[in-house]
Amino acid sequence: MTAGQGQGQGGDEITVVHLVRHGEVHNPDGVLYGRRAGYHLSELGRQMADRVAEHLAGRDITHVVASPLERAQETAQPIATSHSLELATDERLIEAGNVFEGKTFGVGDGALRRPSNWKHLTNPFRPSWGEPYIDQVVRMMGALNAARDAARGHEAVCVSHQLPIWIVRSFVERRRLWHDPRRRQCTLASLTTFTYRGDKIVSVGYSEPARDLVPAHLLAGAKPVKGADSSKAFGA
Repeated sequence: MTAGQGQGQGGDEITVVHLVRHGEVHNPDGVLYGRRAGYHLSELGRQMADRVAEHLAGRDITHVVASPLERAQETAQPIATSHSLELATDERLIEAGNVFEGKTFGVGDGALRRPSNWKHLTNPFRPSWGEPYIDQVVRMMGALNAARDAARGHEAVCVSHQLPIWIVRSFVERRRLWHDPRRRQCTLASLTTFTYRGDKIVSVGYSEPARDLVPAHLLAGAKPVKGADSSKAFGA
């Protein structure tokens, strides 16, 4: 019996929801692409997606759903295909809104020193530059619970984006929502796994099945580096 099958103690079924971050994106200009259309997985990103599908091939997955953005859909499709499932879409899994979308906003590029940006940087606790953290919690919890309901007693996969994944995990683990982006444990093609007993989340796990494919400076906990490539870490 796998972790996502059968009954828990007290007759409550055990359901597992894997929240997957998409693979690497083709982003030669290093912009914060956010919710913009037209950003697809790179060749390396497709390898990451295939690796995640291989990692989950033996799991009891009965539902696969993704953010509407191309990079999430392309990461989810190999998983759905390997389990002979139709890929569903949930708008609630989309990337967080950000006023800097379409701009370069990487470590060391001087964005924080531009006066035109200061008005958006007044409140890191909300945050003032984008979608409020609490709004992300509400929609992501809604998406997780919907996936749980669709896969009762089995397992589901939801493909989303770094910030919303980290925020909902922080909420579930009762951490503050404002944080240092460099310290998010949510590497490309990683799995943040929520185990439910009935309707209640009872544990959260984390794994990186494509870790060997992820550039070193983008791994969870890696120190940021200056240069063109560093901004790609922000297009989550």
